[in-house]
Amino acid sequence: MLDDVARLRRFNRAVTRDVGALDGSFLGRGRPLGVARVLHLATPDGTDVAEVRQRLGLDSGLLSRILRGLEAEGLIALETAAADRRRRIVRLTEAGRAEREAYESLSLQKATQTLTRAGRRRAALVAAMDLIATVLNEDLVEIRAADPDDPAAQACLAAYYALLCEKVAGLTPAHFALPDPAADSFRTPRGAFLLAWSDTLAVGCVSLRPLLGDTAEVKRLWVHPDARGQGLARRLMAAIGAEARRLGYRDLRLDTNRALPEAIALYHATGWTEVAPYTDFPATHWFGKAL
Repeated sequence: MLDDVARLRRFNRAVTRDVGALDGSFLGRGRPLGVARVLHLATPDGTDVAEVRQRLGLDSGLLSRILRGLEAEGLIALETAAADRRRRIVRLTEAGRAEREAYESLSLQKATQTLTRAGRRRAALVAAMDLIATVLNEDLVEIRAADPDDPAAQACLAAYYALLCEKVAGLTPAHFALPDPAADSFRTPRGAFLLAWSDTLAVGCVSLRPLLGDTAEVKRLWVHPDARGQGLARRLMAAIGAEARRLGYRDLRLDTNRALPEAIALYHATGWTEVAPYTDFPATHWFGKAL
């Protein structure tokens, strides 16, 4: 039997071959994969060259050569940032936008073929790919504001509610509604809703709503099972705390249930203290924190 390292290397070889990582003409468009990826990260509104370099892990010299080549093809324009002349911006031209759309169409076709090939194993394949991508992108997870009615936010909330129904006795899907009828309370300037993104997959959420005066309540902290163990829950809590301070709140509250011991341990470990009850079922523990 292959050991874990050998199995990982086998996987790497299979992916390298399947995605055409070594092809001189990725998807038949005349450029290698690395050049196509740079083109993909450029936008019509402009992308910081430093961001492209960081996202792809490219050497500065190699990236400069790729950008010069794409510029010579008329696919991008390079310019100096107005606010900081040390920064360079790469912007897609009309020709570049058309070329990126061609890549997108071909990539979708190839992805569809792979999923079709999986047949009845499709769900397991997609779940495995989500896990792998989340592990590999651990250092690239970004936390950004979102609207609570955004489809990605609702997907995270649905997963969170399903977890509560699984863990907490007496809770059923009937206790929750999507879209959230109280969504307005989680919107700026009264509240906030944050999503954690692993590339294009939302892997966590947390929200904030006004409670009383200068006190706000933290709600709906959830992390995708594939992203747990990375410190993401702590990052989300720190981010929502910073957002609460920005909105002018001075104190925070939250409630939770004894069936979620990991959450209770997190709150104890991050400076929250237990306070008097202020909500009913399904809460069994209540916490507060001064900002």
